[in-house]
Amino acid sequence: MTLPTAVVLGPLTDIPLGEGRTYSVDGDMIAVFRLRDGSLRAVSAVCPHKGGPLADGQIDNKVVVCPLHLNAWDLATGCSQSGQPPITVYPVRVEGDDIILGD
Repeated sequence: MTLPTAVVLGPLTDIPLGEGRTYSVDGDMIAVFRLRDGSLRAVSAVCPHKGGPLADGQIDNKVVVCPLHLNAWDLATGCSQSGQPPITVYPVRVEGDDIILGD
């Protein structure tokens, strides 16, 4: 999915540190994670293996692990750490108190 413009997803406080949330953007499901260091990462919310909910997976500052089958992806590149297809990575930032998806 290519974002035509930046999309406001909501307030940063909607995502506690160390957790993720799923947002629907133009029909696609996007997982946004607020890492323990305060930074944000956004990736496709659906595991390409069996459709697991990646926003519910375990994260650290580098990877997300699918809660269904423990497959892992790099949050910065989308590359699989466990032999699965890559996932899409999206630009995400904080502007004021809002989470902004896109450039």
